[in-house]
Amino acid sequence: MIIGIGTDIIDIRRIQRSIDRFGDRFKTRVFTPGERAKAESRRRETDTYAKRFAAKEATAKALGTGIYRGVIWRDMEVINLPGGKPTMKLTGKALDRMNALTPAGHVPVVHVTLTDDHPWAQAFVVIEARPGEAV
Repeated sequence: MIIGIGTDIIDIRRIQRSIDRFGDRFKTRVFTPGERAKAESRRRETDTYAKRFAAKEATAKALGTGIYRGVIWRDMEVINLPGGKPTMKLTGKALDRMNALTPAGHVPVVHVTLTDDHPWAQAFVVIEARPGEAV
């Protein structure tokens, strides 16, 4: 069953302006070390940051909190599975919220899709509860 859906679109130039203005202060406030390493290994670094920013916004919407109620940017981390498929790793208050939304006897699964077409980056997030017990 679906327990949350979120989407976000952002102008990549907005992320570039934030990086230009605040530099590492912006990056360390919003992105995890893993996300920063991923973005900085890419030729189009800002596009990667923008997609991850959109994914965090979309996840916060799927959780029903926004970036409020204790959910912070670094509680949500876009990670890639071995085949490259993106997903979201939640910690802290974001994980607490997802667990609170998940019915007993179910396991949460976060589906993420990312895209960009300069100057736009977009993310869709679906949080699903699948029958089963957490491992």
